Amino acid sequence: MRGDARSYAAARKERAADIDRWLADLFRTAYPQPHGGREGRIGLGGAKSGFSSGDERGAGISLGGTGAPSAGAGAALTGTGIALVAVGSLGRAELAPGSDLDLVLLHNGQEDIGRIADRLWYPIWDSGLGLDHSVRTVEEATKVAREDLKAVLGLIQARHIAGDPELTRAAREAVLAEWRSDSRRRLAELHESADKRAESSGELAFLLEPDLRDSRGGLRDVQAMQAVAAAWVASAPGPRVREAYEFLLDVRHGLHLVTARGADRLVLQEQDAVAGALGLLDAEALMRRMAEAGRTISHAFDATWRTVDRLLSGPAPRGRRPLADGVVEHGGEVVLARGINPKNDPILVLRAAAAAAEAGLPIAPATVSVLAAQSPPLPVPWPDEARDALVALLGAGRAAVPVWEELDQAGVIVRLIPDWERVRHRPQRNPVHRFTVDRHLIEAATGAASFTREVSRPDLLLISALLHDIGKGWPGDHSTTGEIVARDIGARMGLVPADVDTLATVVRHHLLLPETATRRDLDDPVTISRVAEAVGTREVLELLAALAVADGNATGPAAWNTWKASLVSELVRKVRSALSGSPPAPAPSLSAQQASLARHGGGAVRVNGGAVTVVAPDRPGLLWRAAGVLAAHRMVVRSASAASASSTAVIEFAVIPEYGTPPDPATLEADLRLVLAGRLDIEQRLARRTRSVRPARVPVAPPRVSLVDDASQTATVVEVRAHDRPGLLWRIGRAFGECNLDVRAARVETLGAEAVDVFYVVDRSGQPIMDAAQRVQVREHVLAALR
Repeated sequence: MRGDARSYAAARKERAADIDRWLADLFRTAYPQPHGGREGRIGLGGAKSGFSSGDERGAGISLGGTGAPSAGAGAALTGTGIALVAVGSLGRAELAPGSDLDLVLLHNGQEDIGRIADRLWYPIWDSGLGLDHSVRTVEEATKVAREDLKAVLGLIQARHIAGDPELTRAAREAVLAEWRSDSRRRLAELHESADKRAESSGELAFLLEPDLRDSRGGLRDVQAMQAVAAAWVASAPGPRVREAYEFLLDVRHGLHLVTARGADRLVLQEQDAVAGALGLLDAEALMRRMAEAGRTISHAFDATWRTVDRLLSGPAPRGRRPLADGVVEHGGEVVLARGINPKNDPILVLRAAAAAAEAGLPIAPATVSVLAAQSPPLPVPWPDEARDALVALLGAGRAAVPVWEELDQAGVIVRLIPDWERVRHRPQRNPVHRFTVDRHLIEAATGAASFTREVSRPDLLLISALLHDIGKGWPGDHSTTGEIVARDIGARMGLVPADVDTLATVVRHHLLLPETATRRDLDDPVTISRVAEAVGTREVLELLAALAVADGNATGPAAWNTWKASLVSELVRKVRSALSGSPPAPAPSLSAQQASLARHGGGAVRVNGGAVTVVAPDRPGLLWRAAGVLAAHRMVVRSASAASASSTAVIEFAVIPEYGTPPDPATLEADLRLVLAGRLDIEQRLARRTRSVRPARVPVAPPRVSLVDDASQTATVVEVRAHDRPGLLWRIGRAFGECNLDVRAARVETLGAEAVDVFYVVDRSGQPIMDAAQRVQVREHVLAALR
């Protein structure tokens, strides 16, 4: 289905006009015009109404039967004391194909109003349209609006359909008068309601499956701004917000067409179809436009509430407090000092931004507009003062995020860093990432500010954090392309060649530490030597270590946790030692607790928080059998390693429960003994669990199995990427066992719904797999186990 979004706005108005005429006919039937009443024309004109797969613009639900639309329908009965009023989407003439009708029947005390209402509502229900309705006098409507936020927001934008227009006018004027007179209390209530919606529904610009109506930056935020404007406290939303709002209405319109029902949540499996309905290339293009619209609305929403707070809190203190050269604070905002001309100072915009972030203040909207319109381009390479101002801005930490957003909305950032345009609003369509690429970069940079005292070059840390994913705007491996782009930007910013090299190296290897720590055996000397060779210097190592934390935290909880932090810390310690020339540490021996357990022989289990120690007689397949027991008890394995002493194997698992509290260690131990004795059918248990798991709602990529060359001299490294499911580690391990291989160690990581598992395997003689045919067989056997 491919439509023309430009026609959607017209289709919504046409449908509203058709519904108007039909409702006016119903009203006339339910309440025949009394003798002497005057008739007037209403309605917006138009053609078909409703929703049909045959009309790309959203026409078609048959209203049929008595009261079907007729040309010229629509009577206004003046002085009759009864009126039909539309609120909600019909009141705003924004009726999408699947929208319900919200109607209010106003009256001045008619005794038979119930009968009239029934004669209106039943034909609407019979038509199949959803209906939210109420019957009120003007006084009752005003009273309800006084206490019910939803009611007052609807009545503020109420639109007369039929009957006595004076009654409609009286109700609107009474509601608006109270809304304005009680604006301090009501606007605070409105703001609190918006905050609760945002907390519940998230931020539209950064969600995989946004709620078009209730998410922060969604349709209701624009309607809230319109309500603020109706209180005469702030201006109505401007043209950029209106354009963003119309785009979200078009997306909702397309969603209703694609799903053939009213819906507000844009789920993953509908995004390509909705993109097609709007004439966009694909879901990626749709979600990028969505992110831009949501951020435009969120930015305007924040500015509106700053205006509300400033006006309702009384006059601001007079006077101007200097913040930086040419920049002062005035009335709680950052403005330019008197007599300052931005045309003469290209660095002023960065200086003002840094001053605002360091003071924790917003830049006044008028000041941002002036700076955006009048600031000349920075010379290339940048002067030192410009780069220092950028570093100061980023170094302010979290306070820099809203200031950066102000500059970005005004188009300043892409003029300072032209390559920013390629990542601006770019979605990251997987559940691990909680932000678009550009927002992730500024979040990482401001998060890195916490580590500036732990590195020798805090300036390079902040700049590399800002640019570490800049390659995602280009095809190919973003670390490789990012290195090239970072070199260009570093030179543009005026960094000396040695610093450009360091910046490029950090961007190129920004994933090296977390990926190595979670996917390689840190006790293998090859692992440490390869990382040391890649980073080259301790300066780069400390920058990468700080960036790993900032990047992980800015990505989301699935990307960074205490388990990963501890592995990265261990890796950094070992690489630092290698770079200093210290001999590699010997392979770890059993701890006192492990040795004590080993002396007891087989089948012992110890659970200490997220650490599970399993001790059993050493035998092939022990690791994956133990993993099967853990999976059967709903434990998710994060990592696994093995050691042995006196023919007894000691396996350490890092685990987390899928939900709830961990199982009883005694139960785990009992099941482990049973599975080792061949008396527990783990496969059957896991098969039941697999059947109970809901399949993925969207197509998932096929699994991939790779044998990584030169990653170890003592084992063959096998990397498995697959959609996560219960017992995945057990299934893979069993495939290795069927190939007569033992798993010496494993690194297991789950990123959202995707598993990235790495295994160090050896043959029964304890050697890596060297035979090419056997390597192919192992890969195919593991792939078969994953299907």
